[in-house]
Amino acid sequence: MDAFLQAAIEEARQGMAEGGIPIGSVLVHNGKIIGRGHNRRVQQGSAILHGEMDALENAGRLPASVYKESVLYTTLSPCSMCTGAILLYGIPKVVVGENQTFMGEEALLRTRGVSVEVIQEPTCIGLMRDFIAAKPELWNEDIGV
Repeated sequence: MDAFLQAAIEEARQGMAEGGIPIGSVLVHNGKIIGRGHNRRVQQGSAILHGEMDALENAGRLPASVYKESVLYTTLSPCSMCTGAILLYGIPKVVVGENQTFMGEEALLRTRGVSVEVIQEPTCIGLMRDFIAAKPELWNEDIGV
């Protein structure tokens, strides 16, 4: 497995261990992780701390040129909020662990020139399927249902 996707999965597992939603993400620039995060909406009482948003936040303030040379890895297809951040910062490539349990805004990303690679990683699928089955009300809250 790709080491960066593995790092995103580690973040997802950390989120689950903290009582949150098992979605993780890492931002990679020049072959190095510069930001990592996981969904912390529950842990922080946040309306916006999805895994991708947390990874961007933890990367800190960066010049536009860094984002434009980066790859965002995420265990789950990005929702509309996270897609907006990807587009806003001009991140050119997103590697998605899976989109079977949730299909985000991949089509929008592609129409805006973002390369989207979907892996269908069994670990990512299993984490989300198990979580959704165990806590459907929390999952629905996270996706705005």
